[in-house]
Amino acid sequence: MKLLLTGVAGFIGSHLADALLQRGDQVVGLDNFNDYYDPALKKLNLASALSREGFRLVRGDIRDRKLLSELFPRENFDAIIHLAARAGVRPSLQDPLLYQDVNVAGTLSLLEAARFHGVSQVLFASSSSVYGENPRLPWKESDLLVEPISQYGATKLMGEHLCRVYHRTYGLRITAYRFFTVYGPRQRPDMAIHKFTRMIQDDEPLPFYGDGSSIRDYTFIDDIVAGLLLGLDSDIPFAVFNLGGGHSITLSDLVEKIGHLLGKPVLLNRLPYQKGDVPATLADISLAREYLGYSPETPLEEGLRIFVDYFCRREDPPGDR
Repeated sequence: MKLLLTGVAGFIGSHLADALLQRGDQVVGLDNFNDYYDPALKKLNLASALSREGFRLVRGDIRDRKLLSELFPRENFDAIIHLAARAGVRPSLQDPLLYQDVNVAGTLSLLEAARFHGVSQVLFASSSSVYGENPRLPWKESDLLVEPISQYGATKLMGEHLCRVYHRTYGLRITAYRFFTVYGPRQRPDMAIHKFTRMIQDDEPLPFYGDGSSIRDYTFIDDIVAGLLLGLDSDIPFAVFNLGGGHSITLSDLVEKIGHLLGKPVLLNRLPYQKGDVPATLADISLAREYLGYSPETPLEEGLRIFVDYFCRREDPPGDR
């Protein structure tokens, strides 16, 4: 297959590109290398993909309609995997117009390009943030209470709605994937596990929001990539799937485990709960298991060990520490 993979230089995108190339697909990766975090890290993420003949990198923005109008007829894509987005719950509260522009208008631009140029299959990266503070755990795709409490979550839910419209109106075959806190090597430096690991290693007090009882469903990157590949190879007309680890851990237990792996004490700077943060996330993955054969294989303890080993042995690029 020949694929357009947006957000290719990011954490998930770069791992997915490697997996696609490994199995023989051709990948055109689109990324604008924005400064949400150090672009030098994104360049390192692509080191493996750039060494492969089946990969081509395009530097550009998903909102650039001229670029898309030139790219699509030239490449004749079989499918689109749309991961590009402005990321982060807390930053979305500070700049909601940017998140609306990139995550909603950018997604619409890609769907329009797919429709106009006859690309019939699209995979869309959504987020567990769409569920908001739904108190019924684990969260199911069929839950009626889907009320995001951040602009980021709202933009992802709007992206799902656009996908549904393009399926029903134009017949595009689309699957959307609600990711639950993905972690592993190449994880963004602002995300909790990466940030906590760095700060514990550097003997810095962790910004510890709330009393530590909040829980998250953490999903190892290899399991997310496996789920996306299963979706790419399916013939499902339209669906929304949770991709999670199917288990959760409290914030207190998480930092304790990271400290233990590093062999260092954990220092805490206790702070109030943050706006936009939800008290708990937990995925019901039975739908993805039934229709895709999705079965996460990496327990949190193993995934944390892999990440901490990666963190401790890597060379620090500019801006990572």
